[in-house]
Amino acid sequence: MFDSVLIANRGEIAVRVIRTLRAMGIAAVAVYTEADAGARHVVEADVALQIPKYLDIEAIVAAAVSAGAQAVHPGYGFLAENAEFARRCAEAGLVFIGPPPGAIEAMGDKIRAKATVAAAGVPVVPGGAEPGDDLLAWNDFPALIKPSAGGGGKGMVLVRSAAELPEALESARRTAAAAFGDGTLLIERYVENPRHIEIQVIADTHGTVLHLGERECSLQRRHQKIIEEAPSPFVTPDMRARMGQAAVEAARAVGYVGAGTVEFIVDGTTGDYHFMEMNTRLQVEHPVTELVTGLDLVELQVRVAAGEPLPPAQDRVRLSGHAVEARVYAEDPARGFLPTGGRVMALREPLNVRVDSGLAAGTVVGSDYDPMLSKVVAWGETRDQALRALDRALGATAVLGVTTNIPFLRALARHPAVAEGRLDTGLVERILPELLPETGVPGDVLAAAALAFHAAPVGDDPWEVPDGWRVGEPAWTTWRLESRDGVHAVQVRGLPERGAEVRVADDGTAMRAAVRFAGECLFVTLDGKVTAYTHARDGDTLWLGRDGESWALTRHRIGDPGDRPGAAGSADGVVRSPMPGTVLLVKAQLGEQVSEGQPLVVVEAMKMEHTVVAPIAGVVKELPVRAGQPVEMDAVLAVVEP
Repeated sequence: MFDSVLIANRGEIAVRVIRTLRAMGIAAVAVYTEADAGARHVVEADVALQIPKYLDIEAIVAAAVSAGAQAVHPGYGFLAENAEFARRCAEAGLVFIGPPPGAIEAMGDKIRAKATVAAAGVPVVPGGAEPGDDLLAWNDFPALIKPSAGGGGKGMVLVRSAAELPEALESARRTAAAAFGDGTLLIERYVENPRHIEIQVIADTHGTVLHLGERECSLQRRHQKIIEEAPSPFVTPDMRARMGQAAVEAARAVGYVGAGTVEFIVDGTTGDYHFMEMNTRLQVEHPVTELVTGLDLVELQVRVAAGEPLPPAQDRVRLSGHAVEARVYAEDPARGFLPTGGRVMALREPLNVRVDSGLAAGTVVGSDYDPMLSKVVAWGETRDQALRALDRALGATAVLGVTTNIPFLRALARHPAVAEGRLDTGLVERILPELLPETGVPGDVLAAAALAFHAAPVGDDPWEVPDGWRVGEPAWTTWRLESRDGVHAVQVRGLPERGAEVRVADDGTAMRAAVRFAGECLFVTLDGKVTAYTHARDGDTLWLGRDGESWALTRHRIGDPGDRPGAAGSADGVVRSPMPGTVLLVKAQLGEQVSEGQPLVVVEAMKMEHTVVAPIAGVVKELPVRAGQPVEMDAVLAVVEP
């Protein structure tokens, strides 16, 4: 067994691998870039070495050698499916904890993979256009464009008509090149009413290949998984055995070693299944398989890489209960799921469930990496119990300082179609309006924020100190609180610690109130009802978290503008960036006459593209950005003059 293993990754997966290495008595070596110097995986590792960037193969190999590591675990993403990285590890005398380079190459190319598994008798999606074919000539719609070297849903585009095809191919090729370094595309017939079901396999160097059951991954948005579960509510024992055997044969066909996932597209009406791809690495959603099998997949990876044999009996793999995982992302569902960022000012993670997280208070969430922050994973004896446990756990989660998708996840987990197992990969898009959180701030939250400010005011102006003393009868103090939907007025009279009155100007109702601070908890009493908030203060801005939701409320001082400019564009023609990121393309020219809705600039953040359009018809009078330039949220991208 190894004494020391380097983890060629960051964030929650690096922390998760460290946890298993520690349990096995193996020293964990972390790598980090300058931006990640204080990250959680760096703190938890036994040794941490700085590298220029996470995709620098030579720097990572040199770090492993200098640290005395005997093996390298790639996690997922970054270099996990890079055959050249696996070869370089071997050349340096390091064991790559993953499959052989040949298997990575065979399955990394979707076109080659499809041919390989078809030859092994595994069902594949019928029809398709490949490189060398004229992709613009495709005429069987709906169709799915896929990067040949891709994974994780990046670059996949559903096209329903020939008119959409040219632009879709351009966007998919650009995304594929940026994400995978290869813009090669293929097109396949799109399966209507599809379910995305994958099989976990594990193979050793002694010829044993096992499957560990399936995961249902049909809850997706833009081909990105959101909530996954094991086992699937759709798969019968007989279907599991057949799909499992097909996955085993696919792995055998390429001489696979280690943990991998064979993904199938399943017709939700007929139950017919077809091979999509094989991910030659650990999957983000692997925890649900671990919870229902009782196996540690990272430990199995390490033991297989060290040459140990697997138990050869497939019938010893048993599934117990049900597990559901939700991915917490730094994104804003109310703004079209645009990536967000910021500094984590306070963090509360749920107890009694599994949380795979790379977060800590003080973590800076930027636009350089994938927006996934953590995974909340719940187990129950039944599927209903698991979903309820997940909902409660998400409600007990707070990430203050960064807007997340937690309220959206709770709404999805509670939706009747999800509860009944009526899933397909298009479900989330169809029910999206039902899942989006309200954008306004509830009155009781406004009252809580005003009371918190009142109890601990900002500034040193003695007239701003609400000490409860006035000439004559105690007066009402008005707090003007700004949220992203406007400015709200809340009045407070008295001392919150001893008993006060509060009224929100929107309805004028007065309530008896009190507040109590206890570390990161703020207990607010309104008319006898006590509510606990997670809170964090950053100057004039107060963050409050409750039931999985969070609100940022800023003290609005006299003379401040009454509202913030629109993010994407406004009636005055000022076009702003809707998210922090990098300018990918500038599609307009200075002095160009443009029409309303015409694309002007493409901004990329966390491997996602967002096209910003002209809010009005007119002439481009200012264009202060260029391709490759980093921009902050609300930065001016262009000005269109009517």
